[in-house]
Amino acid sequence: MEEPTDVETDAEELVARAHRDDRVLGLGALRALSHPIRVQIYDILSQYGPQTASTLAERLGESSGSTSYHLRALAKHDLIREVAGRGSGRERWWERPIGGVTFLNEDAIKTPAGRAVTQLAMREFFRNRSDQLREFTEHGIERESEDWRDASLISTASANLTAAQTRELSRKIMALVDETVRAHRHQAGEGVRPVTMRVDVFPLPGLD
Repeated sequence: MEEPTDVETDAEELVARAHRDDRVLGLGALRALSHPIRVQIYDILSQYGPQTASTLAERLGESSGSTSYHLRALAKHDLIREVAGRGSGRERWWERPIGGVTFLNEDAIKTPAGRAVTQLAMREFFRNRSDQLREFTEHGIERESEDWRDASLISTASANLTAAQTRELSRKIMALVDETVRAHRHQAGEGVRPVTMRVDVFPLPGLD
């Protein structure tokens, strides 16, 4: 196998550095994210930026009392935080701290209870992601402009790879994603919208 070029090595170092401090979610945080409304709130804060209980209630079709309750549950486990210096006592703004998280807590999945809560949280998280994708595929054609339709990509491919080759592919993809996020995280202006980037790389079951 050829040695990686300097560009590839730099990309791997960037990914390792970017994700070295990813937070491994504990059982309490995983339990907090096992509720569908909390997952939706968490994703809205991730994708659209700071919100209040009222703006979240309007987006989700819930009462502000309900969204306030779920915001407090997320904040209890430091999944979100109040925006410093913004809002008032009656209108608090909340944000998701910058930084990655991982659901795979090696200690948690060693116990039946830990595995169960991990699977539940991940199920809700990916169900919300699937709902967003389905919404786009079902209504994006009529809702979005031709520019946005042409700019979007939904693609699936497969190849026969070793674990090492799969790891290299994952690192290259994440290097590109991380570079894009760092460069444009705070971009604003005409034509700028939140864009979700989805990456799924995993082995398929063997035919035997």
